[in-house]
Amino acid sequence: MRQPAAPDDPGGPPPTERSDPSAGPAGVVTAMAHRPARVRRRRRPRAGRRGAWLLTAPAVVVMLAVSGYPVVYGVWLSLQRYDLRFPAQRGFVGLDNYAAVLSAPVFWADLAATAVITVLAVGLELAAGLGIALILRRGLAGRRALNAALLLPYGIITVVAAFAWQYLATPSLSFVTDRAWLGERWSSFAVIIATEVWKATPLVALLLLAGLAAVPEEVMETARLDGAGAWQRFGRVLLPGIRPVLLVVLLYRTLDTVRVFDTVFIQTNGANGTETLSLLAYGQLAGRLNLGLGSAVSMLLFLLAAAIAVGFVWVFRADLRELSRGPG
Repeated sequence: MRQPAAPDDPGGPPPTERSDPSAGPAGVVTAMAHRPARVRRRRRPRAGRRGAWLLTAPAVVVMLAVSGYPVVYGVWLSLQRYDLRFPAQRGFVGLDNYAAVLSAPVFWADLAATAVITVLAVGLELAAGLGIALILRRGLAGRRALNAALLLPYGIITVVAAFAWQYLATPSLSFVTDRAWLGERWSSFAVIIATEVWKATPLVALLLLAGLAAVPEEVMETARLDGAGAWQRFGRVLLPGIRPVLLVVLLYRTLDTVRVFDTVFIQTNGANGTETLSLLAYGQLAGRLNLGLGSAVSMLLFLLAAAIAVGFVWVFRADLRELSRGPG
């Protein structure tokens, strides 16, 4: 006579898998089923990283060869007495070129001029670009056409933009002003900075507009319902939301402006105290044919840009890490 099956006990402990020796190999396989899966999960990231390195290795090697060789060659030239006008005097002088450059008053004057242009131009670009991005964020009619038209100044070659603003600032060529803006130091700075701002602001605006698009409208609406005013929403919700993008744009524009050359070369050629470090290096290399001193100035400018980049990344590493993770 068959006995009824015992009812399930819902209050008992959950069944556990055991390795039953009587079950033979099948029981052992069942008990060990999860271990290979865990091993595979641990090994996948390593295999993925190894594959990523293998895929990017050719591009990395080419980039190091293309960008690394000029730097190494420039460092070697900066340690030489190498004046093409006096080839017989060529020889290794160590750090003498750097000492000569750093002890020259013109280097520090050009460094100050470079700092003035960089700080004012980048600051105005960020302010104007953020303002334009906030306007475009409102969803105006014809927004796509506005975005395309906004990029036109950035698409113009820097030389053409520099000549256009030079003509506007020259009384004999301009239909806007009768003042010789390029005849005085600070007015010359104003024209150079205006040229840089006019050309770079569209790109800054579009980059910041992309950052603004990542700020959820629900967050802004919640802040408004909580009683936050327009300036409070801007300062406490919007700016923190685009902070990583803002920092990246700031770094990019700073590194690009600190080596400004074309605009200054065309509009003033360094006159009225507007010479920058790039123009100083060009004058030594192409004007005086002194490859040693010119390379020393170039290496110092390279070190300045590298120090700015490394310091920026170190100070704002948390924000940049957040940007690299992406949304979610």
